[in-house]
Amino acid sequence: MLLSGCGANGAAVSGGKGDELKGLTGDIGSKDFSEQYILAYITADLLNAHGADVKANTKLVGSQNVRQALENKQFVGYWEYTGTAWITYQHNTKPITDPQQQFDAVKKADAAKGIDWLDPAPMNNTYAFAVRSDAAKSLGVKSLSDVAKLPVKDQTFCVESEFSTRDDGWPGLKKAYGLNVPDSNVKMLDTGLIYTATQKGQDCNFGEVFATDGRIKSLDLTVMKDDKSFFPVYQGAFSLQDSILKKYPAIADVLAKVAPLLTTEQMQELNAKVDVDGDEPSAVAQDFLKSKGLI
Repeated sequence: MLLSGCGANGAAVSGGKGDELKGLTGDIGSKDFSEQYILAYITADLLNAHGADVKANTKLVGSQNVRQALENKQFVGYWEYTGTAWITYQHNTKPITDPQQQFDAVKKADAAKGIDWLDPAPMNNTYAFAVRSDAAKSLGVKSLSDVAKLPVKDQTFCVESEFSTRDDGWPGLKKAYGLNVPDSNVKMLDTGLIYTATQKGQDCNFGEVFATDGRIKSLDLTVMKDDKSFFPVYQGAFSLQDSILKKYPAIADVLAKVAPLLTTEQMQELNAKVDVDGDEPSAVAQDFLKSKGLI
């Protein structure tokens, strides 16, 4: 039914739950980080347990490439974030702070492109800033407004290069919170290095993190409250070809079994199994689905 693209080693799970998706084939896409790998395997395994024959494709790099693969009908679908779709693909500059309104707006805009969105999971993988828990106490900070009131010498930040230029990143954050720090207070690092640098506290006190990342808990970091609701909502939901959903409407029913379970805290736990413990995403996905009685 679909071009299978460059297939990945999808952990095939079939039978045992139903065959309402028999005939559904193709690839479930993924961006190139642990959470996306886990979600792709969860989706492929669950769909296969209901008669499909799909594989998780974790080979593409970059959000734009994954989205393009969906638009080109190379993927059945993949998990996307509402904030990314609204700002990056649909080219809006102002996020919608209400999660449901943001989701509805994204869904409506993508319908014109033949892309549908299933009901979202509770998780919100938004940007955040974290600090060592002991430093949070000694500095007396709980929110980004608190951070903005610190002496400039304590306002040191680690950010990734993409965040440093995004409308929903560093330039907008500085304006929203009145942060007025010299460039020398801002260290540019790769995403993975930010977590360890923040934990060490030498390059920066405050590191840019993602809210569902498992390293937040494992490194004993405290996330600062975005008390002015600056960051967009990045709620996760499965986006897919509308034509496939019309042919196999049971996809929505099957994925509705797992989506409500995927909270921010649950994703932190699953992500930690990969990023901290070193487990394989495919194994983490299968163990999770089995623990919930879904496969």
